[in-house]
Amino acid sequence: MNRAALLVLADGRFPAGGHAHSGGAEPAVAAGRIRDAESLEDFCRGRLHTAGLVAAALAAAAAAGHDPLALDTAADTRTPVAALRDTARKLGRQMMRAARATWPSAELDALAAARPRGAHQPVVLGVAARSAGLEPLDAAYAALYETVSGPATATVRLLSLDPFDATAVLARLVPELDRAAATATATARRIAEEGIDVLPAASAPLLDISAQQHATRPARLFAS
Repeated sequence: MNRAALLVLADGRFPAGGHAHSGGAEPAVAAGRIRDAESLEDFCRGRLHTAGLVAAALAAAAAAGHDPLALDTAADTRTPVAALRDTARKLGRQMMRAARATWPSAELDALAAARPRGAHQPVVLGVAARSAGLEPLDAAYAALYETVSGPATATVRLLSLDPFDATAVLARLVPELDRAAATATATARRIAEEGIDVLPAASAPLLDISAQQHATRPARLFAS
């Protein structure tokens, strides 16, 4: 197992397109829901246990070798808003380009051929982790870290928040991230006996609504 590959996959400089997305932070800042480090922590915590948990379970399942096309369909049904589905597929397409260049594999090639417009990003992330020799738990950690680090980094730019404060927010969330990664991985293991519907479908209606509204804004710093 090449555990060091996790550092590459989770690195914010990995060219997977995440830097152009705020994970919902930009509309939250515009609406006054994120104002400082404390409210950023609340936002990231909510995102961690909803969209993050869903993404982590999908990534863990893909890394475990479950059918990525079935997982992609499951991701679609768990993403009710068109703007977020479009974002997930755009990010998946960019992740696919980066992953195939970094860890070439027949599984990545097959998924790219089956979903030329892009599979959902967590599914691609999981197949990329598998191609890199990583475990399902590693894929879950990468998905969850991206879920909270994206908004934290975006808020530094949007509010001129002190980067030390943003990093402290991420550090305080580590115990919850650990638990969510374990839950996501354990759930992915149950697919073999209980089917794909066992995957979490946690919802975040306010994130969904603000994402759709953000997609129609004429002026925005981040794509989502």
